[in-house]
Amino acid sequence: MKYRMDQDTKRAFIVTTVFSFISIAAVLVSLNTGSLKIPPVKVIQTFLGQGDFQSSTVLFVYRLPRIVITMLAGVGLGISGAILQGLSRNPLADSGILGLHAGAALGLIIFVTFFHSMDENASLFIPLFTFGGGALTALLILLLAYDPYRGILPIRLILVGIAISAGISAITLFFSLRLNEETYNFASRWLVGNVWGRDWIHVIALLPWILILAPFSWIKSKTLNALSLGDDIASGIGVSVGKNRLLLLATAVGLSCASVAMAGGIGFIGLVAPHLARRLAGPMYQHFLPLSGLIGLIILVLADTIGRSIFQPNAIPAGIVVAATGTPYFLYLLAKTK
Repeated sequence: MKYRMDQDTKRAFIVTTVFSFISIAAVLVSLNTGSLKIPPVKVIQTFLGQGDFQSSTVLFVYRLPRIVITMLAGVGLGISGAILQGLSRNPLADSGILGLHAGAALGLIIFVTFFHSMDENASLFIPLFTFGGGALTALLILLLAYDPYRGILPIRLILVGIAISAGISAITLFFSLRLNEETYNFASRWLVGNVWGRDWIHVIALLPWILILAPFSWIKSKTLNALSLGDDIASGIGVSVGKNRLLLLATAVGLSCASVAMAGGIGFIGLVAPHLARRLAGPMYQHFLPLSGLIGLIILVLADTIGRSIFQPNAIPAGIVVAATGTPYFLYLLAKTK
């Protein structure tokens, strides 16, 4: 058994290292992509302080904040999806499918209704509003999906999440129609996954959530391993099921809702990234949880790069690119799931 675990750890380390280099390459390609082409050598020179004024302005004022947002949000969505699949024991679980994105969107619309802005220092409060909306949604879904004799039923969790998502989306639409035209258009583009116009203040708003919750979820990876086996087995090996489930659910809600706050309601990353990571690194959470975040990062960075390069001069939001590529994979998983 020890030899097997060592082999699994070595395999996970190699795969994670390879994807780390892929993520670096994806970021470099994204930095070089746009209306103004900047060669990779010049990008490196600019980071070393040897670039000209034009290159420095394009990279540090416009491109880099946007890319950092996609990196952080990709990590958050990938890890959140992995946690939710473990807690629900459902391979089709995802923060978007379960309705958490809808709750986060409602929190964002409520924020815009009161603050009328997503710019400047007010942006620091956006993740708090989206977390509140996502937390209330998660609580409502848990209450409706819970069976007093059999606990949380995975299939009911999905169905309740879809129903709650539809209802909350209707409420969000009602609030959004009360906004003025300019604010409504801006919020709509934001929620669809358009990361254009993000600034360093948005990076500051998102960064603490990812830096704190992502490592915490890895620390709780052994607990996730136990919970994914079922409540009875987890209780039998000494895991406090109720306490840890709520704690990890709050972690998943925080990661997904903070990511939605700054990158929009981008779906399928939380579904696709954990599946790919599990296949590549094995079923143990301490092995594939970091890889889920890396794959989420790569998917979102590449989606944003494709959206603003291939379709020039009319760039399309990263959320649309992810949905266009993620939908076939979701249908494939749905067909393979018994």
